[in-house]
Amino acid sequence: MQFATLTAGEVPGVPTLDELRGLKPLQQPEWPDQGVLEQVITELRTLPPLVFAGECDDLTTKIGAVARGEAFILQGGDCAETFAGVTAENIRAKLRVLLQMSVVLQYAASVPVVKIGRIAGQYAKPRSSGEETREGVTLPSYRGDAVNGFDFTPESRIPDPARLRGVYNAAAATLNLTRAFTTGGYADLHQVHAWNTDFVKSSPVGRRYEQLASEIERALAFMRACGATSDEFRTVDFYASHEALILEYEHALTRIDSRTEQPYDVSGHLLWVGERTRQLDGAHVEFLASLSNPLGVKIGPTTTPEYIRALIDKLNPKGIEGRLTFITRMGAGKIRSALPPLLEAVRDHGSPIAWVCDPMHGNTYETPNGYKTRNFDDVMDEVQGFFDAHEQVGTWPGGVHMELTGDDVTECLGGGEELVAEDLVNRYETACDPRLNRHQSLELAFLVAERLRGAQA
Repeated sequence: MQFATLTAGEVPGVPTLDELRGLKPLQQPEWPDQGVLEQVITELRTLPPLVFAGECDDLTTKIGAVARGEAFILQGGDCAETFAGVTAENIRAKLRVLLQMSVVLQYAASVPVVKIGRIAGQYAKPRSSGEETREGVTLPSYRGDAVNGFDFTPESRIPDPARLRGVYNAAAATLNLTRAFTTGGYADLHQVHAWNTDFVKSSPVGRRYEQLASEIERALAFMRACGATSDEFRTVDFYASHEALILEYEHALTRIDSRTEQPYDVSGHLLWVGERTRQLDGAHVEFLASLSNPLGVKIGPTTTPEYIRALIDKLNPKGIEGRLTFITRMGAGKIRSALPPLLEAVRDHGSPIAWVCDPMHGNTYETPNGYKTRNFDDVMDEVQGFFDAHEQVGTWPGGVHMELTGDDVTECLGGGEELVAEDLVNRYETACDPRLNRHQSLELAFLVAERLRGAQA
């Protein structure tokens, strides 16, 4: 597959970077050195694609099945990736928990699972405030490794456009290793027990997973005895997604596909626009509307039916199946009242939309000991509310979108381990928002599987 190399900064059918800047995009870094920024952008425009247009099209087709109620999306990964986190062990651990969750969903609920990571691009974060104050000292907020450093020092917090090169290199390394794992034997369904060897099998969720893994192993043995073998048991299709936040980076990685002559942002397969940057007349929506990638939009509790219909007309005017996914982030206390009117509006509009639940971002708060956290019960309740709303309207609950890690961190309260606020200090390792650990992620997968069985009835 070939892409045209465009060094002049103009991609046919895509607004120029100057045009996007003219729309005054929100949540953008204040780069101190424009000369260095332009050098980095010019270099990024010449680099090979991180993903291919054909892969993006394949994902669009799979999400189309989700929009028809024939498949389910599992999307998860770090809140904010870091350059230091690009190691074989970290990538393997994230992939492992997503594979375990997908096995639970696919086997227990008998539905195809579209596996998408928050991976290989989630290096920039929107912030509610541009500044952070500690002990009387005020510095620019940490906006992710794509922009500045996590350390609370004046030098670290200066936005550095050279970091965008680091994003590309880190994403390339992550994708290379992910592809090696998913096609080189690690994702083989015969490994379902091996994925659990270093897990705490004495935990209730560990024992439950082991029971399911044994059932899968017996089923595979039966198929082998019948002479039925398939490569589909040995490899998985795994896609990369991130929030398309830093427009200089995303625009520099936009290419024209030689097969179709259409523009694709080759920084990731699925790109989404966040709650803070989804203005209909804003730069981010304008940019995404010009792309051929599958797209996502985060939808909060203040969203109106009128807005959501206008958003569909802007981002998917041709009504392409799999083109557009709405990712709800309502909060456990609001989803049952806020979501049904939006489901009805989209249903009546007639456009094929996939609905995914982000039960994380609407349930964040700070503990008395100063840690940003989420309560696992709230996360579970929002997922339940998501399914309840779809059941009420008669639409398909198409997926879940979670911030999670394959490590045994202590960042979200509750779950089978019954983590409390005092436990947060033990392994609070996130660079931004709290993530579900491996135990909590699997617990959630079993809950979703149970609700999916009910949704299919």
